[in-house]
Amino acid sequence: MDIVGNLRAALAAALMAAACTAGAQITVAQVAPLSGVLASTGKQMVLGGQIVFKAVNDTGGINGQKIQHLVLDDGYKVDETVRLTREVLARPDVVALFGFAGTANIGKLLADKVLDEGGAALVAPYTGGEPLRGADNRMIFHIRAGYADEAEHMVQHLTTLGIQRIAVMYQDDGFGQAGLAGVEAAVARRQMKLVAKAGYERNTDKVEDAVKAIKASDPQAVIMVSVNRPTAAFARQYRESGGGAMLLNISVVDPAEIVKLAGLKNAHGLGISQVVPYPFMANIPIIREYHELMRKYAPDETISYTSFEEFLGAKVLVEALRRAGPKPTRAKVVAALEGLQDFQLGGWTVSFGPRNRIGSRYVEVTVIGSTGKLLK
Repeated sequence: MDIVGNLRAALAAALMAAACTAGAQITVAQVAPLSGVLASTGKQMVLGGQIVFKAVNDTGGINGQKIQHLVLDDGYKVDETVRLTREVLARPDVVALFGFAGTANIGKLLADKVLDEGGAALVAPYTGGEPLRGADNRMIFHIRAGYADEAEHMVQHLTTLGIQRIAVMYQDDGFGQAGLAGVEAAVARRQMKLVAKAGYERNTDKVEDAVKAIKASDPQAVIMVSVNRPTAAFARQYRESGGGAMLLNISVVDPAEIVKLAGLKNAHGLGISQVVPYPFMANIPIIREYHELMRKYAPDETISYTSFEEFLGAKVLVEALRRAGPKPTRAKVVAALEGLQDFQLGGWTVSFGPRNRIGSRYVEVTVIGSTGKLLK
């Protein structure tokens, strides 16, 4: 064979190898807040998926195909979420979306019909906003309870303790307003009213006005619907100004970050509702697996609710990819997710259906203890 023939043969072999490599991958895309006020949470979200996908790939993949986990940073900015989601959905190799964050961010994807037009399932979004949880939003598969479920649980907990004077500090956007509505509804069911409600601007930790308004109302408890930095800022400023009410927040915050930012003295006693089982005690098989994969793939990272939640979401997505068959498409993945009814994951259950996109309503309350650790 002459030189030209050799080159042609080499080129053909290279093209075939590239085609085989492309065919041997299943691409899932994650748009997450890796910068900005939610950066620490975003990194934990990505980590939870990474350890699952790495484990699957190291054991042969799914039907012989490796998972490519494509991660993009939206900085928790709504417009960036929309832009990047359109970008990844324009790629035909992306068969599913995973682990996005933000009620307002995902709400904009719905309003602009980005998900419907793209036809790809979004699995395990890090939000409990009720407007995102209707059966008509058929491309979103939630594995967590909603903010209304969390609010009901917290208000029930407080009223059991005899507390009736409740205030709310909330992020003034779709996320915070969804949580506020949940608390207001839970309070109203008990023939009560909030003593105060005060918002703060999204993507800031400017909570000074909220601290003043809420402290002036003399509440017995304050439920916060806020992310890490403003939560910590409120706890610190409220406590340092002499505020003595019980403080609680919904599940989206990282307790370690709160302690770091607010100081242990101000964070001690803060209650946090949770939507997945307590991940620090390996007492059920799925938590033991999470611990094993963390030790193997992320030995320098700490156990957290956030990474555990997205670990669970990644496990659900992997099962759907398996059920979608050797050549998964977006439509096949959606159908496979709908078929996950009473799916058992080692002591934790998720259940979807053709008209059900809420896989779990699990809620419990934890508290930051005297050493900064989260206690049940």
